[in-house]
Amino acid sequence: MTYAVSPAADPQSPFSLSQLYGQHHPWLLRWLRGKLSCTDHAADLAQDTFVKLLATPGEPALTLREPRAYLTTVARRLLIDHYRRQSLEQAWLATLAQLPAPTAPSAEERLLILETLHQIDAMLDGLGVKVRTAFLLSQLEGMAYADIAARLQVSERTVKRYMVQALTQCIVLLA
Repeated sequence: MTYAVSPAADPQSPFSLSQLYGQHHPWLLRWLRGKLSCTDHAADLAQDTFVKLLATPGEPALTLREPRAYLTTVARRLLIDHYRRQSLEQAWLATLAQLPAPTAPSAEERLLILETLHQIDAMLDGLGVKVRTAFLLSQLEGMAYADIAARLQVSERTVKRYMVQALTQCIVLLA
């Protein structure tokens, strides 16, 4: 089964984006409501799904072999990103709650820090679990490479390689 935008088996039946939206948006919205507890978030993710489709290179008139399967795939990816952002925000809010009131950052500073955390998360998203863990242990915990190697049960040389991968990923995405 093909989920990508591609020529349809029946070239006589291309979907315009507005037709695709009209025919499948209510269904996608119901599907997302079943996955989320918030109707507003479901509506936002349904819209974002079609925005992603709109940003797909090529003709606005799309032909899909399986429109619902394609929409579901795009929506699932957006849902994963939503949960990741939500988890990151909850961890940040929990950290803030532990700070004494005089040292807590202002609302503007909190927003800037949260945006930065989302950017860092996006940079690290493409890395393998051990690479990401090694990078975070080094940068956030200040652990030495030897300690990271022991914790991850790999060689110190492997940790160095992980760090090069992580830093390269960050540099590439910042450029």
